[in-house]
Amino acid sequence: MQSQKQYAPVFSCEFFPPKTEEGLQTLRATRARLAKLKPRFFSVTYGAGGSTQERTFDAVREIQRECGIEAAPHLSCVGSSREQIREILARYQSDGIRRIVALRGDLPSGSPSAGEFRYANELVEFIRQETGDRFRIEVACYPEFHPQAADAEQDLLNFKRKVEAGADGAITQFFYNPDAYLRFVDACEALGIDIPIVPGIMPIGNFKQLARFADGTGAEIPRWLRKRMEAFGDDRDSIRAFGLDVVTELCRRLLEAGAPGLHFYTMNQAALTEEIWQRLGLSTLGEQPASGG
Repeated sequence: MQSQKQYAPVFSCEFFPPKTEEGLQTLRATRARLAKLKPRFFSVTYGAGGSTQERTFDAVREIQRECGIEAAPHLSCVGSSREQIREILARYQSDGIRRIVALRGDLPSGSPSAGEFRYANELVEFIRQETGDRFRIEVACYPEFHPQAADAEQDLLNFKRKVEAGADGAITQFFYNPDAYLRFVDACEALGIDIPIVPGIMPIGNFKQLARFADGTGAEIPRWLRKRMEAFGDDRDSIRAFGLDVVTELCRRLLEAGAPGLHFYTMNQAALTEEIWQRLGLSTLGEQPASGG
């Protein structure tokens, strides 16, 4: 973990673009509450093949204009042409965006072509070629390994290619086993990877929903945690209370080990992230210096 201890902690939150007016109002209320915590940035997801592109643009512009918090749009490349990505980059430059989360993304079902980009490292390289150092580029990584990776070694090498292409930092898939993150960072150090690797944190409010996410992304829910959660049945209060304890302790262990911050997958809800933030005493850490990432 020595490579991670050199970086000032950066804390951030992730939203998805809402599909309805009600969802938009919920996101605005959530965003206003979480902005008071002064995270470094709010990221906004981007659907398969850019299927939520315009909603992502709208959410990013609102954040940039109204929140006083840096906006970091996700940009996935699969199914896109170089000209399409070039136009999006120009749009973000004109909007004053300084940070991008660069991803391969998933091809929408029924789509005839993967487009001109096959992998995220190609997107990172293209952004650097087109815009130089205009954007800080975050990429994804997987402490428990990408579900489509042939093996652990190939997954690490894929990550290294993104770093070599010009990534400035990484955000992990969510996980609940801190040892998975620690071992992953050690393996990255052995390969000479030296960028901040920020743990992705998924608060637990709805366990059935979480289990579906985990099954779809390849993230592991430890057996002991799954069994405890299943035992609560539909008792949402108990699930929430136990989940807060588990995730807060996970975050505490990661920070004590030297993790360079935390990235909260909020699901457009504020309460759980707020509670974990307060339990960790992060209120005093929200305003990190610009050099921290």
